[in-house]
Amino acid sequence: QVQLLESGGGSVQTGGSLRLSCAASGFPRCSYDISWYRQAPGREREFVSSIDRDGRSRYADSVTGRFTILRNNAKNTVYLEMTSLKPEDTGMYSCKAEPGRAYFTPDVKVILPCPGDTWGQGTQVTVSA
Repeated sequence: QVQLLESGGGSVQTGGSLRLSCAASGFPRCSYDISWYRQAPGREREFVSSIDRDGRSRYADSVTGRFTILRNNAKNTVYLEMTSLKPEDTGMYSCKAEPGRAYFTPDVKVILPCPGDTWGQGTQVTVSA
């Protein structure tokens, strides 16, 4: 069963740091990118950051310079390191796996994109003033 499990959320004060993890399990041998999204009460879910299997990353303007996304392919885990946290960073953080680019393995086998998207359950981040 394909599954994403987030962890690492919690409550911190302004200026604090947290490290979120998104662990993937049950995926067939396919290519996927991982994105982090967050949703605050009463607001739309918004994109935070994403990373592909080669480590190419993107960030929302609001977190650039404060958040870092990292990926460990051997552990099937993506991390979101959050520093200089602000109250407006408060929300439920969820990771999503989405089809990545096809690639060749060293023994010249093609790995195709995973079909469809998979969401995790989310982990709560609360930043107090």
